[in-house]
Amino acid sequence: MRSNLDRLTARQKFRRLIPWAALTLALDLTAKWLVLRELELYEVRPVTSFFNLVLVENKGAAFSLLSGDGDWQGLKMALLAGVAMIPLGYFFASAEKLSAVSALGLILGGALGNVHDRLSHNGVVDILDFHLYGRHWPAFNLADAAIVAGVAALLWVAFREGRGSKVKS
Repeated sequence: MRSNLDRLTARQKFRRLIPWAALTLALDLTAKWLVLRELELYEVRPVTSFFNLVLVENKGAAFSLLSGDGDWQGLKMALLAGVAMIPLGYFFASAEKLSAVSALGLILGGALGNVHDRLSHNGVVDILDFHLYGRHWPAFNLADAAIVAGVAALLWVAFREGRGSKVKS
């Protein structure tokens, strides 16, 4: 455990958070831009026997939940994402390990990518379709993958020392 003299400064945290968030956002938006240029809405382009590139707009939350709320859906979901970011501020402030800050950068970059979609497309652009034996996982994007990876990394850091109450290790 770090002593008070070893605590991470806000500057150290931001120097770790910003590059991870920016890289995540850039990769997500670039991948979506490329697919938007090449595919028509609902088009499927097989890449391997288990993976397709697709172009799907998800107007709802995860797995298209709450998708029938009309024209204000994108703004409402963007605001909801903003509220969901509040706990991340707490984790950022209390983070004592740079690996936790990196995980928060993945989550922030992914959230920003999906908020960008909601504000510019009134829904999230999903482009990745994995399937096996005719069963498809719901389509998703790199932002979603980064959020899941960031949460998994945060849980790893939080529980590695047997404590889940604070992001320490």
